[in-house]
Amino acid sequence: MISAFTNIWKIDELKNRLLFTLAMVFIVRLGVAITIPGVDSSVIQAYLDWRMESDDGSTTAGAAVGALLNVFSGGGLEKCGIFALGIMPYISASIMMQLGSAVIPQLAKLSREDGGRQKINQYTRYITIVIALVQGFLIAKSLENPDSALYLNGIGQFGELVPNFGWSFVAVAVITLVSGTMFLAWIGDQITDRGIGNGVSLIISVNIIAALPGALVQAWTKFVGGPDVGQFDPMILVGLIAFLLFVIAAVIAITQAQRRIAVQYAGKVNRKSQMEKQTQYLPLKVNYAGVMPIIFASAIITFPPMIIGYLFKEQAWAMKIQEWFSPASTAYYVIAGLMIFFFSYFWVSTFFNPTEIAENLKKSGGYIPGVRAGKPTSSFLDFTMTRLTFAGSIFLTIIFVLPMVLGNWLGIPYMVTQFFGGTSLLILVGVLLDMMRQIETHLIQRNYDGFLRKGKMKGRYDRLQAKRGAATATSGNTVTYLWIFIAVVVLLAIVAYMINS
Repeated sequence: MISAFTNIWKIDELKNRLLFTLAMVFIVRLGVAITIPGVDSSVIQAYLDWRMESDDGSTTAGAAVGALLNVFSGGGLEKCGIFALGIMPYISASIMMQLGSAVIPQLAKLSREDGGRQKINQYTRYITIVIALVQGFLIAKSLENPDSALYLNGIGQFGELVPNFGWSFVAVAVITLVSGTMFLAWIGDQITDRGIGNGVSLIISVNIIAALPGALVQAWTKFVGGPDVGQFDPMILVGLIAFLLFVIAAVIAITQAQRRIAVQYAGKVNRKSQMEKQTQYLPLKVNYAGVMPIIFASAIITFPPMIIGYLFKEQAWAMKIQEWFSPASTAYYVIAGLMIFFFSYFWVSTFFNPTEIAENLKKSGGYIPGVRAGKPTSSFLDFTMTRLTFAGSIFLTIIFVLPMVLGNWLGIPYMVTQFFGGTSLLILVGVLLDMMRQIETHLIQRNYDGFLRKGKMKGRYDRLQAKRGAATATSGNTVTYLWIFIAVVVLLAIVAYMINS
């Protein structure tokens, strides 16, 4: 593996792609740190320092929802950055268009036509702008009374966040937030075409990893360096680290797990006039839906306490419903688990078409041994995928509830427990595996050793072969100019810090 990292710098194209990706990542994190015009950055800094010192690991509905929102924005919400909306409006629009293409016949027909995919991408961007406008307006209005926002609760004690709040500020803030989201979508496309990995997923992963230093500090304070550290607390931290490694290994195993269905095709005629049979495999993933069921369940289950708490303040029945949807209650896990099962089967039924696969096998002369072609093959694939989806749903449910269980059991803040499961860990594992596949493919195509000398990473050729010839490699001059720009920005930041000090 060490030799693989060394060989990366011997291939100019791969080196330029990697440096370009790192430059885009720097720009993404830079936008998170730049506050919206009109916001007092000194109030935000004082609030962030207070949050780091006073986080007691509470798992109330408001605390968990606020932490979840900050995860996907990379801390942009609590920093009131120009990238506060993050890439989530674009992802929401993409999910809507994917579901629409599977349900609406006109969109399904358009996606199969020449140039139809470009049209769908264009519609996706239009929907992204609409979603970003609505969310940007809500965020801008919430800054008038930031204490009521879940992600800024308690900031009012440090001063006025927006000294001159008015409609002019709202307009500027909305334009800034929408522009930031569209710029992130453009960066994601550039990373996909000119860098390494899927750009949109990589941006989310970078925002998640940005919380890792703070999580490490809180874990160290909780179990080692804090004032209330017990005698066996350091041993608990060691056990948590070992448990984390186990969870990561399990997530990788389930993410890569497949049920390989043998498919035989008629081959060439040999000298004895007998048809040779060529056996191939149809891979069916155990976790076919990926992280999407958890994303859907998390988005839906967080809305009831927010809406009910806003519309029916201090009502007894409203507070009871909020308790049901709090991560501290058993009902929360039951509802979330049922939602994950529902969305897992919904995703499979929408995007996995056993009838179409059976027809394609029949037309190409392929068949599954022991299963008749046509409808019996379709029924066999549907039955097999249903059982696999059940196993994948159980795995997703366990991963989803794991951070909350650890938080309630050990009193650990959500910033720490998010790395033990949930959406964050699944996204990180998927993105890193995809990047390793692409890098390994570049290395092997040029006769270098990959990350694994024996065997191969599953699916390492699929993505690159599909993009081969369409992607444009970044030139060395472009990468040089980007890193000159980054060096200038870093130098100016150091000078500004020294002047302020």
